[in-house]
Amino acid sequence: MSTRALVEGAAKDFGPLIALVLDSLSSEHSRRAYQHALGEFFGWYQAAAGGGGFTKATVQRYRSDLEGRELAPSSINLRLAALKKLAIEAADNALLDPAMAAAIGRVKGAKRSGVRAGNWLTRPQALELLEAPDRSTLKGKRDRVLLCLLLGCGLRRGELAQLDLSDIEQREGRWVIVDLVGKHGRIRTVPMPSWAKAALDEWIQAAGTSGGRVLRAINKGGRISHDSMRAQSVFETVVEYGERIGVKITPHDLRRTFAKLAHKGQAALEQIQLSLGHASILTTERYLGVRQDLHDAPCDRLGLEVETHQLP
Repeated sequence: MSTRALVEGAAKDFGPLIALVLDSLSSEHSRRAYQHALGEFFGWYQAAAGGGGFTKATVQRYRSDLEGRELAPSSINLRLAALKKLAIEAADNALLDPAMAAAIGRVKGAKRSGVRAGNWLTRPQALELLEAPDRSTLKGKRDRVLLCLLLGCGLRRGELAQLDLSDIEQREGRWVIVDLVGKHGRIRTVPMPSWAKAALDEWIQAAGTSGGRVLRAINKGGRISHDSMRAQSVFETVVEYGERIGVKITPHDLRRTFAKLAHKGQAALEQIQLSLGHASILTTERYLGVRQDLHDAPCDRLGLEVETHQLP
């Protein structure tokens, strides 16, 4: 199949081709983002590409168009990642020449100028957020445990949506989330603060549940549904309560807040890394905005008093 036939056929009916990409992804969030990105590209191609086919030059033109719209570098790079994944899957299924797929893979992404720090809450704001849900209602009890687990354990919204009651056990005298499967399949154990466990117990007792997903959907009549809460609903819940206390936040901002407050409380950096499930401690440092301190360096804290001799 020619590069032109591939992309022009997909522009008319891009479902099967997008399915090749989506079936290769394990993350629900990635599938949703890539589906949107590919649909947007095929729409652009049909309207503006001029029949150039699915080539490196076409992808470079698309990147220029995205930059002309002044999209953030992260947004541009996500769209390019989806196209590179499409090229790989098309080549693997004999729909695209492997050399062309490799050329598309070499398209450079948008340059980032610095690292986005993100938002996080102060300690008083975090306390205010945890007290925002109405605990006299079933929904308020559920929402409070949702916020407690995001702030107290540093979970991602997808991890929280998939969390099962059987995942919570006692280990070494404390409650933990065991064998949590996170990003890229990394497995970790996450300690749970006592106040988050208390909120969980209050919710479980009120909901009358003894197994299954921790978070359940609640219908308009205030009754618990058999369906578990979706990751998108977790996102919307956090945004709602953030607005109530006058701050603009997302679930990932609560993950950053967990890291920031733990670091301010003198938690060891490597322990924060383990709780968050970061493969590299550099990622954890970016969350915290840690900078090297040359005035109070680790070598100044060794406690070694070594005699020195002055040179003449």
